[in-house]
Amino acid sequence: MGKSYPKVSEEYEKAVEKCKKQLRALIQEKHCAPIMLRLAWHAAGTYDMHSKTGGPFGTIRNTHELSHEANNGLDVAVRLLEPIKEQFPILSYADLYQLAGVVAVEVTGGPEIDFHPGRPDKTESPPEGRLPDALKGSDHLREVFYRMGMSDKDIVALSGAHTLGRCHKERSGFEGAWTNNPLVFDNSYFKELLSDEKEGLIQLPSDKALLEDPVFRPYVEKYAQDEDAFFADYAEAHLKLSELGFADVE
Repeated sequence: MGKSYPKVSEEYEKAVEKCKKQLRALIQEKHCAPIMLRLAWHAAGTYDMHSKTGGPFGTIRNTHELSHEANNGLDVAVRLLEPIKEQFPILSYADLYQLAGVVAVEVTGGPEIDFHPGRPDKTESPPEGRLPDALKGSDHLREVFYRMGMSDKDIVALSGAHTLGRCHKERSGFEGAWTNNPLVFDNSYFKELLSDEKEGLIQLPSDKALLEDPVFRPYVEKYAQDEDAFFADYAEAHLKLSELGFADVE
């Protein structure tokens, strides 16, 4: 069983490589890795494997999708990427947003994630309410991620990306970072979850659910002890997320 990816032109492939360099420069200059990763996730995480709707197809740039509560603040990321899109008109928005997520992880010290181009841009946005709610626990996380076709291991590995970034009161209602170095991609998120020293660092109900759930917790403990294992599982889960509904499985 493998995936069949659409063929893109040599010109398109060259544009992807040049675009990567522009994204690296932008993300390093603006320190915007966290919001670029969030954009890629929120674009992809609306996928419903039952109805085959939503997913990483560029619709998040639609004004009404950007106005969904879970997407508060992502208009900043969309605006930052527009000049790069103008430089590479051949690229789809769908590919650009997912490429930005891959580069965001790479430039902050995280694992290299495979990227396969060729996502088409779609016009119809999914309904609001498909993204995870940080106020809810493990049942909600499973409901959301199982709908995408993701596993328990994927849920915990992807949660580890909270090592990047911070909550903003005006966007989520919460304020604070998950780790002491919110611009470094490492396994600190899991270490902090298991640590008793929480001063100044945030834990949301969805974070605590990873500790309280008997299936999730062993992954938290594993990733806190073994960063290589976390990186391997994260790269696999991120790739899967970025390709939901994209490539045909043979």
